[in-house]
Amino acid sequence: MSRTLALITGASSGIGAAYARLLAADCDFVLVARRADRLSALADELRAAGAAVEVLPADLGNHDGLTAVTKRLAAGDVRLLISNAGDGGYAPLAEVAPEEIDRLLTLNGVASIQLARAALPGMLTAGEGTIVTVASLLAFSAGQSNPHMPPRTIYNAAKAATVAFTRTLAHELADTPIRTQVVCPGIVATEFAGGYGNIPSAMTAEGVAGASLAGLRLGETICVPGLEDQTAALEAFLAAEAALLAGGNRPTPAARYSHPHPQPTR
Repeated sequence: MSRTLALITGASSGIGAAYARLLAADCDFVLVARRADRLSALADELRAAGAAVEVLPADLGNHDGLTAVTKRLAAGDVRLLISNAGDGGYAPLAEVAPEEIDRLLTLNGVASIQLARAALPGMLTAGEGTIVTVASLLAFSAGQSNPHMPPRTIYNAAKAATVAFTRTLAHELADTPIRTQVVCPGIVATEFAGGYGNIPSAMTAEGVAGASLAGLRLGETICVPGLEDQTAALEAFLAAEAALLAGGNRPTPAARYSHPHPQPTR
């Protein structure tokens, strides 16, 4: 029986490593992360389980690292792409160094789009393939002012874009055999963002990866691992989107803009 070649980013620990361990019985791997020593240790573990493993150290927050991984994907042999690499970069926008903005947006958003674009031609030619991107439940939190949530302007911008990208790509690929999924976990017990997940109620990385793989078998484009009634929640979400689109697409401004209003006070 042939084995699927999976490329996993952010594979050195946490959710990425959990995916690799769960898939080791059926997949060979290209493992991508910044930390070569940890990648090597995981590679040895997976080889002992019978998988062939290629290690590709790369930082997807910079051009050289992203180019190295897109070139590897351009070989056309990867059938499962799991884009998991990310960095919270949690801070109020005014405190984020300007040079960090590009790195964070690239790592948390642009990289997954570039990798999907690099992988798709080979998948389409082969007539099979799956693209999974790990986003965050925080992608849906822009309207929330909960003080327990981290400052997240840039992170939310990237992850909300990732959700929109995957949902739209799924429609684009609907008539092909290629499957797409975006995974939106809540707090996860990993090293991510300096141990932000170190609380008792955090989901395990194995729980997130296992839910994602089960969600693929269920045909889920959006996987929220902790959400029990996902169908109802997503139907309400879609209905709200449709109402905004239908109600806002009009040739004239809404009535509230047609009446005189007092000048703003100084």
